[in-house]
Amino acid sequence: MENPRIILKAGKEKSLLRFHPWIFSGAIRTINPEPKEGQLVDIFSSNGEFLAAGHYASGSIAVRILTFKQENIDSKFWDKKIQNAIDLRKRIGLIGNNNTNIFRLIHGEGDGLPGLIVDIYGDTAVLQCHSVGMYNSRKEIASAITRNFQNSIKAVFDKSSGTVPLREELLPNDEYLIDERNSQTTFIENGNEYLISWETGQKTGFFIDQRENRYLLEKYAKGKTVLNTFGYTGGFSVAALRGGAKRVVTVDSSASAIELATQNVKVNFGESAPHEGVVADAFEYLKRCNETFDVIVLDPPAFAKHNKALRNALQAYKRLNLSAIRLIKPGGLLFTFSCSQVVSKTDFRNAVFSACAISGRNASIIHQLTQPADHPVNIYHPEGEYLKGLILRII
Repeated sequence: MENPRIILKAGKEKSLLRFHPWIFSGAIRTINPEPKEGQLVDIFSSNGEFLAAGHYASGSIAVRILTFKQENIDSKFWDKKIQNAIDLRKRIGLIGNNNTNIFRLIHGEGDGLPGLIVDIYGDTAVLQCHSVGMYNSRKEIASAITRNFQNSIKAVFDKSSGTVPLREELLPNDEYLIDERNSQTTFIENGNEYLISWETGQKTGFFIDQRENRYLLEKYAKGKTVLNTFGYTGGFSVAALRGGAKRVVTVDSSASAIELATQNVKVNFGESAPHEGVVADAFEYLKRCNETFDVIVLDPPAFAKHNKALRNALQAYKRLNLSAIRLIKPGGLLFTFSCSQVVSKTDFRNAVFSACAISGRNASIIHQLTQPADHPVNIYHPEGEYLKGLILRII
C-alpha cells in the first residue's frame, strides 16, 4: 500500500534539497489521500520528483523527515538508525564507560529521528515521543534498541504521556514496553552516584545535557562556597562537593527535588557533607539572600518555548543574572545557562551583558558552553542547538 503523497508548492523544495528535516504546512500544495495523524507520507516537488518521506502531523510542522531516500520504514530502517546512534556513543566513550552509565542515545533531529528522545540509565532505556508518528512506532523502536544493544538493555520505559501531541485522543500511559530490568536505583556520571527515577522525575529523570558542565564546575569548586539555583536533584551540587567545595547550597521550588538532592549528597559523601538544601523560588531566594558566594549556578527551566514569549524571557534572564551577580564575591564565578530553543546565543549573551552592565561590575567570559556530544546538532537543523551557557569571572 502506497503512502499518501504530498506535493509541494513550486520553490518550496529548496529546504529539503538542503536536508532540513521539517516541512511546514504552508509549503504544501496538495495531499492525496488525506493522511492520518502520524502516518508515513511521501513528499514530492511540484514537478513530481521524490524528495523525502516522514511522519505527518496536523500542526505548523506538517512533516518530520525520516529519510531522503525511497526506502521502507521497517525493522531494518530502525536497526540502522539505532546502530548509527550507538556507534557515535561508542566513539565518544559513553558506551562501556565504567565511570558513566547515563547518556543520551537518540537526540531527535541530531540523530536523524525527529520527534524521538531516548536516554540510557544503566540497563534501562527511557524514550519520549514528541510526535504521533514516533509514538505509533514506539514498540518497534524499543525492540530495535534491545536488539542492537545485544540485550544489554533489559528494559525500555515509554514516558510520552506528557510530550506526545493529541494526548486526549491517544490516551497514552507511561509504561514499560520491555521490562526485564534489575533492581538498580543509583547510576553513575563522572564517578558520582545519583538516585534517579525516570517514572516520576522531570524529563526522562535527569538533566543529562549538563554532564560536561557539571564536570567543569567540579574543577573550579575546591575550597569554594557554591550556590546551585534551580538545583533539581543536585547534579551540580554533587559535582561541586566532589571537587572539594567548602559549602554548597541547593535551591529549588520543589520539596521532593530538594529531598532527592539531599539523598544524592548523602549517597556520595555521607551525612556530614557541607550541604544545605533550601525549598524556595530561586528568584525570591536571590533577591532576599544576604550571603555572598564564590560560585553561583543558574540553570533555570526554559523561560520561552515559543517566539511570543521571547521578550519576557530575555527580561527574566536579565533579572536573574543581575540578582546573582550582586551575590558573587570579587573574583568569583557565575555559571549561567539557557535551555530555551528560541533564545539565540546572541540574545542570551546580550541579556547577561545587560545584567553585568547594570551591576556596575567588571566581568570576563572564561568559557562558552553548549550541549555535549551525545546531544548532536544536525548541521542542517541549527535549531537543535538549544543549550547555551557562559562562565563569567566577576570582579
